[in-house]
Amino acid sequence: MKKLILPLGTWLLFAAIAVALFLSSGQPFFLFNFLYIGTMLSLGLYLFSRGYRHARRVAQFGVGLYMLVLLGFVAGENMQLSGFFYYLFLGVFQAAVIHYAIAKIIGPLIFGRGWCGYACWTAMVLDLFPFKVPASHARKPKLGLLRYAVFVATLLFVVVVFVFAAADLERVMYITFMAGNIAYFAAGIFLAYRFRDNRAFCKYVCPITVFLKPMSYFALVRIKRSADKCINCNKCVDACPMDVDMLSNNRNRKNATECILCGECIRNCPKNALKM
Repeated sequence: MKKLILPLGTWLLFAAIAVALFLSSGQPFFLFNFLYIGTMLSLGLYLFSRGYRHARRVAQFGVGLYMLVLLGFVAGENMQLSGFFYYLFLGVFQAAVIHYAIAKIIGPLIFGRGWCGYACWTAMVLDLFPFKVPASHARKPKLGLLRYAVFVATLLFVVVVFVFAAADLERVMYITFMAGNIAYFAAGIFLAYRFRDNRAFCKYVCPITVFLKPMSYFALVRIKRSADKCINCNKCVDACPMDVDMLSNNRNRKNATECILCGECIRNCPKNALKM
């Protein structure tokens, strides 16, 4: 029964969001959208609790392809950071604004960077590459400044688009979405092979972490270590794709806000000393 608490809680959270947005807006899309995303995330968490090795991939592809292909390329919604700023400037509280509010600004107070582990369409592709465990857990702090540069550059781009009143703003944002994804995938693949680390893009370039890092510090859902069971073999630390010090339960542990709830530490622990 305990294994059902997190999957069921996740589904109920998204169901509540779906119903609330549907009742307040009258748009059936919100009902379908958040029920679908909640169902896929809950399915991934449930399969993970049952020990299915590819559980996270089920959620990643279920949510990632839906948002990238159906909402992005087909429906024309810019779900990247540029789309968030665009709709925010328009004063339209829907699409990317709601997505960012739930998944990347308010949501991380509950599930931290879980969205990065179970739903990000960029990571969905990057996680397929062979460097699941980083060649080195040593970070390059100066390289991490790139995330802030990308964040500011994206904001300035959208400001310029509005200031100069570009014709057909929707078309501009659609092209921006496509170009942005191409740039993200190209940078992610290059960095994965350069540093032999699938998640190098997430650690150094992804601008969404500007929102995620401060909020994830307070996350309610966390992976914790049982000191009574732990034998300090370091297998959890070695297996972590985000270089988190899993030997500590402190919120100030090394790379504490980076945990994507992927569960590799749990899977590799020989004493079952870790739990989500």
